[in-house]
Amino acid sequence: MKADPGLFGPTSVTWQLHGDPMMWVAGVRALYLQALHPRAVRGVMQNSDFRRDAWGRLMRTADFVGTTTYGTSEAAEKAGARVRRIHRMLSATDPDTGERYGVDEPGLLLWVHCAEIDSYLHVLRRSGYPLTDAAADRYLAEHRVSARLVGLDPDEVPADRADMDAYFEKTRPELAAGAEAHDVDDFLLRPPVHPLLVPARALLWRRVAHLAYASLPPYAHELYGRRAPEPAAVTRQLRAMGTLLRCVPARLRWQLPPKHVLRAMARLGPEARPAPFKVGR
Repeated sequence: MKADPGLFGPTSVTWQLHGDPMMWVAGVRALYLQALHPRAVRGVMQNSDFRRDAWGRLMRTADFVGTTTYGTSEAAEKAGARVRRIHRMLSATDPDTGERYGVDEPGLLLWVHCAEIDSYLHVLRRSGYPLTDAAADRYLAEHRVSARLVGLDPDEVPADRADMDAYFEKTRPELAAGAEAHDVDDFLLRPPVHPLLVPARALLWRRVAHLAYASLPPYAHELYGRRAPEPAAVTRQLRAMGTLLRCVPARLRWQLPPKHVLRAMARLGPEARPAPFKVGR
C-alpha cells in the first residue's frame, strides 16, 4: 500500500518551506501581528492563561503546523477537528460594549490565518530562502487547505500575494494596540523562565523577539509605539540569522521533538526530505 503523503505532500512548497529553521522567527512575528486585532487577541486572553502557559501555546501551535504539514491526512484532519471543537466552545466579551462573541467568527479566524501564513512567507523570503513570486503565490494557494481545517471557507481565503495585500489593506482600520497586545509584547520580550535561564533569555530569545518585531510592517510598529531599525538593516539581520541557523545540519534540527519531518521521511522514504532546491520542481 502506498504511504499517505498527507494534505500537502513532498512536492508542495509548504513541505519544503516549513522545514526551515527561520519558521521560529516567523512564528513570533505572527504572534505580534495577530495581537493587533483587538477582538482576536481578546479571545485568546479571556480563554487561556496566556501569561502562565504561553510556552505551551507556542508549542501547541508548532505541533499543529507540523502535524498538518508532515502528518498523514487522517492526523491533519483530526488536528483540525480538535481545533474547531475547542473554538466552538469559546467566546469573549467586549469590555466597552458588553457584546459577547464566539472566537470562531470567520473574520477572526481569517485574521489569525492570514497573519500566520503571511509571516511565514515574509520572514523566510526576506531571510534568503529561495522562493520565486510564482512559488510564493503557490504557497498561499496551498494554505486554503489549512484554512479549511480551522473552519474557514477556502474560497474566502487569499490565494496569492495580491489577494493577501488587499486583505491587509482592508483590515488595517480594525487594528489597534490595546492592553492585550501590549501584554503579548511584554511576554515576547520577557517570557517567564527558570532563574538559571535568564542570561540565555537575554542573549538568545530577546534577539529572536526583537528581530521578529522589526520584521513587522511599518504600520504595526506605529501601533505598538516602538521604533524598529531601517528596513535594509532588518533584512541584513534576517539574512544573517537565516545563514547561521541553516548552517546547523537539518538532521540535527529535526531531532527536536515532536520530530514531524523525520517521521514523514520514515513513512515516505528519504526522497521526501524537505529542501529549498525542490521548490521549483
